[in-house]
Amino acid sequence: MVVYDGECPFCLKQLDRMQKRDANGVFEYQPRQAEGLEERFPKLAEGEFNSGMRLIETDGSISAGADAVYGIARKLDGWKYLAWLYRVPVAHSVCRAAYAWIARNRYRFANNCEDEVCERDG
Repeated sequence: MVVYDGECPFCLKQLDRMQKRDANGVFEYQPRQAEGLEERFPKLAEGEFNSGMRLIETDGSISAGADAVYGIARKLDGWKYLAWLYRVPVAHSVCRAAYAWIARNRYRFANNCEDEVCERDG
């Protein structure tokens, strides 16, 4: 399951791109604001969600941020062939740093966001 920020226009746009690649319905998608989600997956309540999306694997393990993107990419057509790059030590560090920066600034990347939303700290 992919858990994302359902109030973030930038996140929703990226999610739409991801879902188009998921033609086989590999993932279930839920906004983090969905009622009952933390009761279903108590580990989601741990940590700060602003660090990025979450990927919940079938075994219950949860990855966040760039690690979640890697887990998703490995299973999606068109992305799985690039996912191996994440395993390269320097690329791995760069991806994590880039994802963290994007996650902190995601509200600013929305093309049509409201001023108060764009000014959120993340």
